[in-house]
Amino acid sequence: MQRIITLTVQNSSGVLNRVTGMLSKRGFNIESITVGSTDQEGISKMTIVVEMTDDKSAEQLTKQLHKQIDVLKVNDITDSKIVARELALIKVGASNTNRGEIQSIIEPFRARVLDVARNSLIIEVTGKTDKVNALIELLEPYGIKDLSRTGVTAFRRGQQKNVQDIKTLSV
Repeated sequence: MQRIITLTVQNSSGVLNRVTGMLSKRGFNIESITVGSTDQEGISKMTIVVEMTDDKSAEQLTKQLHKQIDVLKVNDITDSKIVARELALIKVGASNTNRGEIQSIIEPFRARVLDVARNSLIIEVTGKTDKVNALIELLEPYGIKDLSRTGVTAFRRGQQKNVQDIKTLSV
């Protein structure tokens, strides 16, 4: 089962390396990781998607992440109501004869063409991972020349309590 973990961290040298090193040492496979600055100077947010076999492993992971230097906050948002998105840039082979066909394929996905060259198009798509995967699958017959994906980034919807806060309140 995939778990989505968000971290609020100090934006300092080595934070990403320490977090990924800890995950690697404990045998967790990172499916995706995104990192970016926040509205607060010196603070970044990480979104990590990891494959886990059970809830005990997830709890252990969050405890280990809390111990890391420069990690300010850890949230396992897997079981929360979330908004999660991914961005992909897809360079696909295109000719004058099939550009219209490709345009009709990407339109329902709300994807857009960012660059037009003689033999290719660069397409941008954002959305849930399933949506991105579906578009890539439909574009494969045209020849994907290059592909870059950001990985998942996510927020909780509204004013939800952290799972740890809920456990504290119910005890």
